[in-house]
Amino acid sequence: MHNDDGFLELLRELLEPLGTITVRRMFGGHGVYCDGVFIAIVVAGALYLKVDELTQPAFVAAGCEPFVYANKGKAIAMSYWNVPEAALDSADSMRPWAQRAIAAALRKPTVKTSRRRR
Repeated sequence: MHNDDGFLELLRELLEPLGTITVRRMFGGHGVYCDGVFIAIVVAGALYLKVDELTQPAFVAAGCEPFVYANKGKAIAMSYWNVPEAALDSADSMRPWAQRAIAAALRKPTVKTSRRRR
């Protein structure tokens, strides 16, 4: 766990080589965007990157774990996984993990809600 303000600044520095990084408050944590693409969440001072069925095996192999929250007494695992501690050492160390998150986010279909006519 990290101090949020200092940690968010570190994340900006680590991710900046990949694009324009923006951070927005959400649900008691923060959302991280790269060039407008939602790639990560920061909760309780920990970074969780977006994964999908193609990128998850790399996270599993590195010993990473999914972000899990409780809802009505059930544990709900999300498609955001923490990164190896070494990934926080440098932009070069973070790059492959962040690139996986960007790829997963870009593969995820955009869900559009349609307004019903009355």
